[in-house]
Amino acid sequence: MPRPPLSNEVLTATVEAYNANDRSWIRTAQALGIGERTVGDRLKQAAKRGLLLDHPPAKPGFEITKITTAPDGGQHITEKLEHGDVFKMPKTHFLGKMTVNRDASGRVIQDWIRAEVDDVAREAAMRAAVAAFSSEIPRAEPVHLNLIGNADLVNQYTVTDYHFGMLSWKEETGGDWDLKIAEKLWINWFAAAIRQSPDAEQAILAQLGDLLHFDSLKAITPAHGHILDADSRFAKIVRVVIRCMRAAVRMLLEKHDHLHLIMADANHDEASEVWLREMFAAHFEDEPRITIDRTPGTYYAYEWGLTSLFYHHGHKKKMKDVDSTWVGRYREIYGRTKFAYGHTGHLHSDELISTNLMKVERHETLAAPSAFEANGGYNSGRSAKVITYSKRFGEVGRVTLTPEMVAA
Repeated sequence: MPRPPLSNEVLTATVEAYNANDRSWIRTAQALGIGERTVGDRLKQAAKRGLLLDHPPAKPGFEITKITTAPDGGQHITEKLEHGDVFKMPKTHFLGKMTVNRDASGRVIQDWIRAEVDDVAREAAMRAAVAAFSSEIPRAEPVHLNLIGNADLVNQYTVTDYHFGMLSWKEETGGDWDLKIAEKLWINWFAAAIRQSPDAEQAILAQLGDLLHFDSLKAITPAHGHILDADSRFAKIVRVVIRCMRAAVRMLLEKHDHLHLIMADANHDEASEVWLREMFAAHFEDEPRITIDRTPGTYYAYEWGLTSLFYHHGHKKKMKDVDSTWVGRYREIYGRTKFAYGHTGHLHSDELISTNLMKVERHETLAAPSAFEANGGYNSGRSAKVITYSKRFGEVGRVTLTPEMVAA
C-alpha cells in the first residue's frame, strides 16, 4: 500500500538537520536514524512544498525531481513538467490490463493502461441515444397504395450479406464493389424484384444481417478484430444504408398493402442492426401499413396463416441445428401452423435442406466476393430472391434475380 504523505513538520525537521550537518545526506541520515535515500526523498518533497529555505517552490506547471549537492555545498535542483491529470476510464471501456511503476515509498511513477471497449456499455449507450433523440426524427408521411393485392399471399424479399462499405477489386476477386456500386444495385434490384413479383397483399423485407461491412469507426469485425477492406468512412456508409433502406420501404409500400420489416443482427454489424431497427421504428411510427420486428435477440419469426417463417443470420447456429432453436423459441407459432420455412445467410451460398421440422434455406448474396473469400477459394453465385407464400399452401412461387439481370 502507498505510504501516507509526510507532514510539513517532519519535512522541516529534515531540512534543518540537513543544513546543520553541512548539507550531507550521509550525516543527515545518521543524525536522524534514517536511510540516505529517505533523506533525498524528503528533501525533494520539502522543495516541492517550498520548505527548502534557500530554494523557492517549483515554477507553476513544474515539479522538482532531483537535488544534487556539490562538494562546496552548492546545490543543483532539476525541475520537470508536472504529470498530466488523473486518467479516468471512459464509460464505454473497461480496464483490460494495467502495469504500474512505483518508487521505493510506494508512490506511482508511471503506469501503462490498456482500455478495452465495453460492448455491453456501448450497446446500452447506443440504445439510450436512440431513445433520447428518436422523438425528434421526422415521421414518414403515409405512402399511397397503387393496387390491391391478393390477400392470401405474402412476398418475402430476401436480402442478406450485402456488406455496404466493403471494397472489392475485380482483378483480385472477380467483381468490383464499393459504396456507389452497392447503392445503385440495391435500388435496381428492388425496382426489378417488385415489378416481377406477384400482386400480394403483404410483403416481408427479410434483411438477414451483415448489411454493413463493419460496425464502428474502425474497419474491423466486432468480435475478433479482423481487418477489413473498406471503401469509405463509417458516417458516409450509415447515410447510404439509411437512404437505401428508406427507398426500398417506400417502393414496397407502393405495391403492397402492408410491409413487415426484419433486420437480423449478424457478425459484421451486430450493433448497427440495433440502431437500424429502433430508428426505423421511430421514423415509421405514423405509418399504419408497416410493422418492424424489434426483437433484440438473434432469432425472428413471422406467422402467415398456416405458414410460419423463421429467420437467423446463421452466425450462431448452423443449418442442421437451427430448426430446433426456432421451434423451441416460437413453439406457439410453430404449433398453430402447417408449413414451416427457415431462412439464413452468412456463408454467401445457396443451400436447402428438409428436416423433420421444416425446410431450412441458406441464401446467396448480391455483393461481390471480398478478398478473404476470393483468396480463400470460397466460390458462390450472386443473387437474391422474392419468395411467395400462401396462407393455405406454404410456398407457391419465387423470383430469383442476379446483378446482371437488373443492371439496366
